[in-house]
Amino acid sequence: MQTGKPTFNYFSQTRLQNLSPTHKNILLVGGLLIGAAMLMPNANHVVPTAQRIPVTLDLDNILPPVSAPLEQDPIIDNSPDFERIIASGDTLSSLFSKAGVDQQTMYKVLEADLNVLALDTLLPGNRMQFWLDNEGQLQKLELYFNAARQVVFTRYEDGSFNVEEVNVEGVWQNRIVTGDIKGSFYVSAQKMGLAAADIQRIEDLLKEKVNFARDLHAGDKFSVLVNDQYVEGEATGSSQILGVSIKTGRSEISAFQHTDGSYYDAKGRSLVRAFQRIPLTKQPRMSSRFNSHRKHPITGRISPHNGADFSVPIGTKVIAPGDGVVSLVTDHQFAGKYIVIEHGGKYRTRYLHLSKALVRKGQRVTRGQVIALSGNTGRSTGPHLHYEFHVNGKPVDPMKADIPMSSQLANQELNSFANTVKSRQALMNLG
Repeated sequence: MQTGKPTFNYFSQTRLQNLSPTHKNILLVGGLLIGAAMLMPNANHVVPTAQRIPVTLDLDNILPPVSAPLEQDPIIDNSPDFERIIASGDTLSSLFSKAGVDQQTMYKVLEADLNVLALDTLLPGNRMQFWLDNEGQLQKLELYFNAARQVVFTRYEDGSFNVEEVNVEGVWQNRIVTGDIKGSFYVSAQKMGLAAADIQRIEDLLKEKVNFARDLHAGDKFSVLVNDQYVEGEATGSSQILGVSIKTGRSEISAFQHTDGSYYDAKGRSLVRAFQRIPLTKQPRMSSRFNSHRKHPITGRISPHNGADFSVPIGTKVIAPGDGVVSLVTDHQFAGKYIVIEHGGKYRTRYLHLSKALVRKGQRVTRGQVIALSGNTGRSTGPHLHYEFHVNGKPVDPMKADIPMSSQLANQELNSFANTVKSRQALMNLG
């Protein structure tokens, strides 16, 4: 029999055999816990990159829910409640009636139109658009003349209306029209693409230089430099005659527009007699001056006074301040009887509150010719003449406007004008 110190294995086996079942289970669980603790990584132990296992994250379930997108604003229908392309025979009353707008509202629009007088100038092909509220009250009225000009009326809270002119300058492009006389100048020019208004303008410019019915013959040549207006590629119908030349046998008749809007021959001599400042034979008292920023004394709104008022008795003779063509003779609810004259190029004059017109639409007038008698018609505080002077479609102070007052260009302007003529003649010869 061996004696001495017992071995570890012998001791462990002996002790294990003598333990109760409960102690054996406790020992087993403790061993498992210690082993698990030994296998767990500590804070300083990093798993190599190659041993990392990518895990797909379900972000929709992990992240908090995002608030639902805001609802889009509903699409606002900004189309008019009534639209009409003006046709021959239409009247203002009938158009407002078809739009469901009463006559009282129409008169309020006419009152606002006194500063612009746009409703009287509507022509077939122009467009009117009406916007009404839920109660059928007119909120906005738009007059569409062309892409370069619109007039908009908008309603105030008190039921009156504001008027605003929208003028777009657009792009101006030169066009050359050339041809031979075959028959009349009018027919020949029209066949080559000149508009009726441009042909009449040329005849008015050269009427003192040539008799279009007698002096022109077959084979005579003409060349015209026209400047046409476009807005976003659309022709507006507005044009300017920059130069015109008519060759008859050995002579040549020409006209060129200068920077002042007037026309002169190639030597700088005026083709139209100069304007006079006031369309009356005597210097009268001015009762109200031009004021584009005048405020209404009660409402405080801007209500421009687009002309000069002269205090004259009813029946005073009104004369044309320059040569031109009468473009309108009409009656207005507030402007009374009035006349509009086009003076060629960029000038227009307007005469309001007349008692009698002595000219008709389309008639040619000359400087100093009596065109009307002053009066007190329309909305007027007393007998007077309201006179307006427009340059390029905009009212200016007739007492201060830079209008052609001489019959020939001054020496300092001749060099500049001569260069203009030279360049335009070169273009016209190319045509």
